[in-house]
Amino acid sequence: MAPKVLISDKLSEAAVQIFRDRGIDVDFQPDLGKDKDKLAEIIGNYDGLAIRSATKVTEKILENATNLKVIGRAGIGTDNIDKPAASKKGVIVMNTPFGNTITTAEHAIAMMFACARQIPEASASTHAGKWEKSKFMGVELTAKTLGVIGAGNIGSIVCNRALGLKMKVVAYDPFLSEEKAAKMGVEKVELDELLKRADFITLHVPFTDATANILSAENLAKTKKGVRIINCARGGLVDEEALAELLKSGHVAGAAFDVFSEEPAKENVLFGLPNVVCTPHLGAATSEAQENVALQVAEQMSNYLLTGAVENALNMPSVTAEEAKVMGPWVKLAGHLGAFIGQMTDEPIKAINILYDGSVSEMNLDALNCSVVAGIMKAVNPDVNLVSAPVVAKERGVQISTTSQDKSGAFDGYIKLTVVTDTRERSIAGTVFSDGKPRFIQIKGINIDAEIGAHMLYTTNKDIPGIIGTLGQTMGENGVNIANFTLGRKDAGGDAIALLYVDAEVPAPTLKKLTDTGMFQQVRPLQFDVA
Repeated sequence: MAPKVLISDKLSEAAVQIFRDRGIDVDFQPDLGKDKDKLAEIIGNYDGLAIRSATKVTEKILENATNLKVIGRAGIGTDNIDKPAASKKGVIVMNTPFGNTITTAEHAIAMMFACARQIPEASASTHAGKWEKSKFMGVELTAKTLGVIGAGNIGSIVCNRALGLKMKVVAYDPFLSEEKAAKMGVEKVELDELLKRADFITLHVPFTDATANILSAENLAKTKKGVRIINCARGGLVDEEALAELLKSGHVAGAAFDVFSEEPAKENVLFGLPNVVCTPHLGAATSEAQENVALQVAEQMSNYLLTGAVENALNMPSVTAEEAKVMGPWVKLAGHLGAFIGQMTDEPIKAINILYDGSVSEMNLDALNCSVVAGIMKAVNPDVNLVSAPVVAKERGVQISTTSQDKSGAFDGYIKLTVVTDTRERSIAGTVFSDGKPRFIQIKGINIDAEIGAHMLYTTNKDIPGIIGTLGQTMGENGVNIANFTLGRKDAGGDAIALLYVDAEVPAPTLKKLTDTGMFQQVRPLQFDVA
């Protein structure tokens, strides 16, 4: 059955056609985002939801999203999506961070020019029949110092354009390395240094707990007299009340804002000030950008729903289509390892330790970690998935650690999973053979070679005669067909295990008969999703 996608905001026909061409059933209702009750009523019918900024994906809507797997935002900002609620629900949230980067960067440069030369006011004055040349004295950008707060996708383009204008550029970004700054041709500085030196300051950071009010009253007071401030990033990054006072006093010479703390901004303390340029969140408002983000979100959502590729996700690791092809068997193996541990562990898990050896250690480990944790958590909550499992684990206080190492044995690569509870540690290892099939290769430190099936039976016992016969006879007498039978032991007469791949679930009376023999320490039926 083809996946179903709801588009609840305006999206280009070309983007809608991408879904159709990929074989996805599309319901295009571009005004539905304004009707939250109707959206909540029908959202349960869809695998994907494509939106812009008008649709508000609240916790209430997500409660009804019983089949939803992915939300795609055509644009960068996802403030209109309850991401924690989506993660708990197991819904991937993805955006399109590159479709409007140039457009937004260009708008910031345009706003900087408009602020420096008072273009909007000069235009209004001239339209009014006035000729006030002496009133609109501006400043040049050449040789001025531009302070860029946030040198990511958009900020780096602004830096490049500013250098082309012969400006000096200083950048504050905790994630910007000295090497990258040198390659960009900018000077990496701390925030206080930027505030002290910059003639123009432009912001290009998301709104987070760390960046909220980054230009506070205290920080604005540290700026150079005559500074001009441009914000085309997000509302809430600047203390607008404090900025208004500094604009009135003349400490700040001008400001240009495309975003505001409350939007739509019908009223704002900056409105009406003669040295302020305002636009209604136009950073991405070009025909090219709107088309680009629409096409990009359609491709990303289609790729995920059809191939499992995860691109530009905000609440789980991204996996490219190429990675998905190579990693597919390893992701399944990681899930099987987690499922084994989850089904075998009856007490709270304190820690999950994952070892990646050889070729697998060079893969996308974040995605593999999610698969391991999901496998474990499904034993407790069958509804968890790659997105929600890490959230569930974190809520339970489970510590997760990862170790990578070069090839250390006979296998080109393997994964070893160890979990820690209050009373014990339990481990299992597996690999993927050349046929693409996952195998268990070690349980409890005992080497084995076990094919993984939908229904399995795991037993532990002492290495004594009669185990094979008892298992085989009991299965046969009760109509359970054995597809594969694997044995392993530590040493003669010591601890031993058996892992049976059977054609159907082993009935409870059959399990009791095995237990009643007194030959087994554990008799545990297991199930794995091998589809």
